[in-house]
Amino acid sequence: MKKLRCVLYARVSTRKERGLQNPENQLRQLREFAASQNWEATAEYIDHESGSKADRPAFLHMMEAASKRQFDVLLFWSVDRFSREGIVPVLTNLKRLTGYGVKYRSFQEPFIDTMGEFGDLLAAFVAKIAELERKRIRARIHAGLERARAQGHVLGRKRLVVDRSKVWTLKDSGKSIREIGEALGLSHGTVQRAIEARG
Repeated sequence: MKKLRCVLYARVSTRKERGLQNPENQLRQLREFAASQNWEATAEYIDHESGSKADRPAFLHMMEAASKRQFDVLLFWSVDRFSREGIVPVLTNLKRLTGYGVKYRSFQEPFIDTMGEFGDLLAAFVAKIAELERKRIRARIHAGLERARAQGHVLGRKRLVVDRSKVWTLKDSGKSIREIGEALGLSHGTVQRAIEARG
């Protein structure tokens, strides 16, 4: 039977934490666990920063490799090592892995495991929770906007008021669209539309 290709992901949260918790501590146990499952550890991805997307180049490379089905199983230390971006990004990324056909397992949380007989059920549950959480966030934002409107706050960009007569006067004087825009603080497109509206 062909061995499953497994990659390991480890992360140390902050620069300060590096001295206290070397990612090698995570990787050692992940390697041992992968070997105990008869998985072939083909790559190790290690990040050393805060956990935000911009600080995690290894994570992004790992997800790209997953999208290309370069491995079968992702093994990570724990969910908070996998990501601290919040529940929706975590669940969304786990859902992405499932969509790529990649299984995943948390070493510290054995119930987060799509390798077993309930793997498909867990993946479906993760996807549903992510969907519900996104709906909850949208509802909260909508409620906040409604409250702001009720309190008289004007939302969105301020409406741009264009004095077309000024545009037309400058155009008649021989000014170019760029010159009119600079003189009135308007974009090229806004000036163009004002001129076209003249008919």
